[in-house]
Amino acid sequence: MKNKSSTNIGIVLCKIFEDELIHIIQKGPLPKNILIIDNGEADNFTEKLDSQGLPYSKFKQKEIEPYLNQEETNGIVLIIHILELALHAHPNKLKESVYESINEMSSYCNGIFLLYGLCGNVLADVESEYNSSETAVKILRDDEGIIVDDCIAAVLGGRKEYLKTLKSCRGSGTFFLTPMWAANWRDMAKSAGMCADPYDDEMSKFVFEQVGYNTVGKIDTGLNYERDFHQKVEEFAKIFNFKIVDMNGSPKLIEKCYQEFLNNVVESD
Repeated sequence: MKNKSSTNIGIVLCKIFEDELIHIIQKGPLPKNILIIDNGEADNFTEKLDSQGLPYSKFKQKEIEPYLNQEETNGIVLIIHILELALHAHPNKLKESVYESINEMSSYCNGIFLLYGLCGNVLADVESEYNSSETAVKILRDDEGIIVDDCIAAVLGGRKEYLKTLKSCRGSGTFFLTPMWAANWRDMAKSAGMCADPYDDEMSKFVFEQVGYNTVGKIDTGLNYERDFHQKVEEFAKIFNFKIVDMNGSPKLIEKCYQEFLNNVVESD
């Protein structure tokens, strides 16, 4: 049962988007309460909340609804569920996990915002499949209303900008790193099946060579929650003998999607 005194906003996200989530929380409107689903994936995120002086509480999934039902909070309550990076290696499992999160949170949320893109097209129909639900579901879309392909497209500004960037890289296989990608590329390499050991750089090097990568696109999103971004990109480039190409990214697309979603949910509440 939804708490009638508050507007409960669920946010389901890939760990890669945690910096962008901190950013949109700070942009406001600031929530009255931030509740984190404690599933073992939120430690890095909560450290960033602490560093920004943003208070929160952690709960197991089954504890959230009873807590909301007993609390009298006037204003926006964020309920955040961070999903593991490894899901990207198994698209069907990723879809299953996202849908499971939506189903669990729908009973107590007025709306659910997905910090995800198509991710191999498995989330293409998520909004339409929940269209008849009382709980609004929104995924990231660009200015043309197209669901973004992935986390890289989201910070580049959408599909058109993504394709433009890819065309500019023609002739050089380019591996893109945002701050969160730079911090987690070893885990992502393992989950993508590039190597069994995330520190087996020789195997990762072999895979990159086979697919023709020789450049790293360093996408500066303008967010500084993740430490040592530039050094991490330089380390990555040195390991694989890649040249670095500087690129500009931005959280603006995510800001806009979130504000539109929030306005619609608050107005209909």
